[in-house]
Amino acid sequence: MKIMENYSLKSLNTFGLKVDAKYFAVVASLDEIKQAGKFADKKAVSLMVLGGGSNVLFRGDFPGLIVRNNLKGISVIDETDDFVFVKVMGGEVWDDFVSFCVGNGWGGVENLSLIPGSVGAVPIQNIGAYGVELKDNFFELEAWFWKTSEMKIFSKNECEFEYRSSIFKKKLKGDVIITSVTFRLNKKPKFKTDYGAIKNELKNINNGKISVNNVRNAIINIRRSKLPDPADLGNAGSFFKNPVVSLVKLSELKTEYPEIVSYQQVDGNYKLAAGWLIDKCGWKGKRVGDSGVHTEQALVLVNYGNATGNEILNLAKEIQKSVFEKFGVILEKEVNVV
Repeated sequence: MKIMENYSLKSLNTFGLKVDAKYFAVVASLDEIKQAGKFADKKAVSLMVLGGGSNVLFRGDFPGLIVRNNLKGISVIDETDDFVFVKVMGGEVWDDFVSFCVGNGWGGVENLSLIPGSVGAVPIQNIGAYGVELKDNFFELEAWFWKTSEMKIFSKNECEFEYRSSIFKKKLKGDVIITSVTFRLNKKPKFKTDYGAIKNELKNINNGKISVNNVRNAIINIRRSKLPDPADLGNAGSFFKNPVVSLVKLSELKTEYPEIVSYQQVDGNYKLAAGWLIDKCGWKGKRVGDSGVHTEQALVLVNYGNATGNEILNLAKEIQKSVFEKFGVILEKEVNVV
């Protein structure tokens, strides 16, 4: 394993921010993970695992060791008449794994197509899109603890999954590197097509026939029409979580804004569309220096080339302030700020 110093992270974060890591290493085995942990201890510096860099906002240079997870491999470890259990190493690209599942006709993750990032990072965020979350098809994961030098298997309950969060984003933040994730996928897929524009998009694909492949293609078409490609315009996808409010609060908002977008949750609360709230505050398409709000999707903050992390963060704070002042609703960041 090679340790590099003053390493540029510009190509390793989807915002395209011009920041450096004091130390940087790519790990492709458990031995190299152990070496990285020992190096950080010896240098007495902080350690951070970087996957696809698609959900992080660097405010400046990172003063410690950045570890890039490059553990590879996908294998079927068990199957029944109805399900197949697939173990995926943490360094695999998430959408490559989704494509692999769809190619085999296994259902469960097709609605999560085209989400950037690595497999080892997705449980941290409990990624979700179009009515599906990672936890819906999750079975277990393996994680290496930096401080105690031990591997632990986490069940779904132990991961403490929440909306865009998990134990790895809260209690165990920075404590582990997720080395593998095992999924339980359906050999007899049950599709979720009621969310957003999926049904309408499916009508244009193979005469509306529902299959894992067609649902994946529909999701890809929708995402590409709404979200900017980080290769063309720096961004981290949705910057904010969709806020959840009570029925009482929703009723109050509907009195003044009858057209407000909301989705009922299983607990009786309602999820609001953060993009709608931001748009109504006049932010869509607004630019402040080289930071801005995307012209097509107000939930996405962008770097037009030379914005700093602090400039994007300041823009986010102004958006949060205006949404609260107008609607009395608190927007939480989905992106991890470092």
